Amino acid sequence: MAGASEMHSLEFRLPDLGEGLTEAEIVRWLVEVGDLVEVDQPVVEVETAKAMVEVPCPYGGVVTARFGEEGTELPVGAPLLTVAVGAAASGSPEPRTASRAGAVADGSARAEAAPARQQGEGSGNVLVGYGTGAAPARRRRVRPTPPSPASGAADAVPADPGSPPSAPGNAPSAPGTAPARPANGHRGEGPVPVISPLVRRLARENGLDLRELTGSGPDGLILRADVEYALRAAAAQARPAATAQPRSEAPAPEAPAAPGETRVPLKGIRGAVADKLSRSRREIPDATCWVDADATELMRARTAMNASGGPRISLVALLARICTAALARFPELNSTVDTAAREVVRLDRVHLGFAAQTERGLVVPVVRDAHTRDAESLTAEFARLTDAARAGTLTPAELTGGTFTLNNYGVFGVDGSTPIINHPEAAMLGVGRIVPKPWVHDGELAVRQVVQLSLTFDHRVCDGGTAGGFLRYVADCVEQPAVLLRTL
Repeated sequence: MAGASEMHSLEFRLPDLGEGLTEAEIVRWLVEVGDLVEVDQPVVEVETAKAMVEVPCPYGGVVTARFGEEGTELPVGAPLLTVAVGAAASGSPEPRTASRAGAVADGSARAEAAPARQQGEGSGNVLVGYGTGAAPARRRRVRPTPPSPASGAADAVPADPGSPPSAPGNAPSAPGTAPARPANGHRGEGPVPVISPLVRRLARENGLDLRELTGSGPDGLILRADVEYALRAAAAQARPAATAQPRSEAPAPEAPAAPGETRVPLKGIRGAVADKLSRSRREIPDATCWVDADATELMRARTAMNASGGPRISLVALLARICTAALARFPELNSTVDTAAREVVRLDRVHLGFAAQTERGLVVPVVRDAHTRDAESLTAEFARLTDAARAGTLTPAELTGGTFTLNNYGVFGVDGSTPIINHPEAAMLGVGRIVPKPWVHDGELAVRQVVQLSLTFDHRVCDGGTAGGFLRYVADCVEQPAVLLRTL
């Protein structure tokens, strides 16, 4: 049993899946207790407010415990499972043995099979707080100072279930005190080991110097839990010890429904949409302009394209191509506002979001580098992302990073709308239904295919002249698709 003595357990916690998501629901476990897992092997399928995600484990070894049953909702940072590893990572997994004890012994015997992968190569998947590879040289971490029994800090502030994970062998620092620092008081002049921009933003917004912290992640990586823990500790230190009260983790009681009422919780995707739309209306001074356009020639052009053979071209792809051409002329609308720096940040790449209604609610998949795609490529990507949205398999990367949004609400049979901007973008183009209407064409009254176009824009990035110019160019391309030839 000498091999077993060399093994130790690592706890894998639910990682930050990006875009400010704070919890996820366990849909399906992909491993059992006693299974051997490899680095980056998916171990659980979770559903966030954005999509279904398979979560890979950054450790290789034997699964010794799982936390949470299927259907359980866990906050980011909560333990998912523990993995028993040896001095090095386990090699390729083999079928699970008949008993858990046998599996652990078997994993111990294989613990030295592939040391390079665990200690050298690291995880290849991006998990916020877990990294993707080994550091050039392993740095010595400074251990946090354990709380003194005489200090009374533990009595003043109870242990918080949301405290950051401690690396194996590390004692957690006392609540109410900042995490321990190196002897010289700072990390030096090198980069702060933080992967997530969410962590940097959280620290910046709260005036916290990341160089003051010692991270609890691998190789001293600073996690969001470390920042939140330091902020809680600072707040607790500022409170008089006598008035400090245990923080209740119980959810707020639900208000009883009155007769005739039905209360629907704002949670999951509906809660995420509500929060984002509220933030948009709170922060963005938006304005809307609109125009009717004769889409008869655009519809004829699409019919001609599809009659020539090859993959069919969708109408939304043609509208997207028009959008990217318009953004090239009016780049102010492909931007975002840095409120902290009071700067407008113009972006040189168009990542085009489009609103998609699914059974789970409204989602906005993003077509990357839409400005580099032709109508055929855009059609294929729209179809792929729409299918993934309906199946609930969009990844966080496919739902974030948009710079401009196209909203085709005409599919609902409506003519116009004043859409809410998809924060932190600066504009959204809305397209109504295309229907036959009386229209003056070539000086005579005729029945034409008419569409209403609306543009909602952030008034901080431009004035009405720019917004009107953008919308007029879009309308001109809809009425005369040959206008696009100038930019092709």
